[in-house]
Amino acid sequence: MSERQKPRTQREKYGEELRLRRMAAGLTQGELGELVVCSPTLISHFEAGRRLPKSDDARRIDRALKTDGFFERWLEDLDSKYNDYFAAVAELEKQATLIQQFALSLVPGLFQTEDYASALFRAYRPTYTAEELDGFLVNRTKRRRILDGPQQPVVWTLLDESVLRRRVGGSQVMAVQPHKIADMDEAGRLRLHVLPYGVGAHALLQSYLTLMSFEDSAPWPTSKAFSRAT
Repeated sequence: MSERQKPRTQREKYGEELRLRRMAAGLTQGELGELVVCSPTLISHFEAGRRLPKSDDARRIDRALKTDGFFERWLEDLDSKYNDYFAAVAELEKQATLIQQFALSLVPGLFQTEDYASALFRAYRPTYTAEELDGFLVNRTKRRRILDGPQQPVVWTLLDESVLRRRVGGSQVMAVQPHKIADMDEAGRLRLHVLPYGVGAHALLQSYLTLMSFEDSAPWPTSKAFSRAT
């Protein structure tokens, strides 16, 4: 059996298509960079899916490769509502058949109530405007929808006891948040376990961890680099 490849995000597919179209046009990254008015390194980032071109760059790419607006139109669909460090995670969650996660200090984003999430955002950056905060909460609500459909992933969640004991947003918020998690567990939408303080030191004591499995791709690990978005 051939080894399964890691799942690819839409950004990576965009970059691969750009690389193929560039090569078909007989251009090097440097030559395309001159036409787009950017560095060869930036073209390399585009092709690897690490960065997305801005709208003006995509328009110049289409002009250089004679692709009739193809890359500019596709770019509109890739405009992520999340920060770059978390955009790939949010996208891959939609493709996953199994999500396994460990949370050391906070309730994972997929299970947060609106009040809990609001308290976290305000603690992370007290200067958020009301409009910015509303946008973050809408994005988080949309993420949770992956648990509602018929193809919802199986979610295994291990919470450190500190997650349930840390007061986020006050006593009223914490009176509701654990019940939401328990209700999701009873409804069969996740499989929940709690790691008690009595366990002592363990291998995940310093990080948040998410592992995702896919039907047609190899598992995709993420680590504490994404912990701020949980």
